Amino acid sequence: MEAILRGLTDAFRLLWHLDPALLEVIGLTLRVTLGALAIALVFGIPLGAAVGLARRLPGRSIIVPVIYTGMALPPVVVGLFTYLLLSNRGPLGSLSWLFTPTGMVLAQTIIAFPLVVGLTMTAVQ
Repeated sequence: MEAILRGLTDAFRLLWHLDPALLEVIGLTLRVTLGALAIALVFGIPLGAAVGLARRLPGRSIIVPVIYTGMALPPVVVGLFTYLLLSNRGPLGSLSWLFTPTGMVLAQTIIAFPLVVGLTMTAVQ
């Protein structure tokens, strides 16, 4: 219990004194998250609107379950999938995005995209 209290005390001290390293981490987190959200919104809203409005869309019976399945993916599964994509032997390994902010944006976009599409699809129905 003492270690937890010491950790919380240190965390509040770093926040209170605006530690430069902490501000750098917060900035990176915001850039990655907002970048992924922007990408998911730009591509997800039009797709969700198209699927939601088009009742006779070819392949709709396949697209909707895939979207709902994507909404239920655990972040750990997405992380492993992204790792396999971006690893040296993966199909995107030549990009050298593994363990970079760009790779994190990709992973978070994969998580957010089905949520944006599904919520948009439901909203326009």
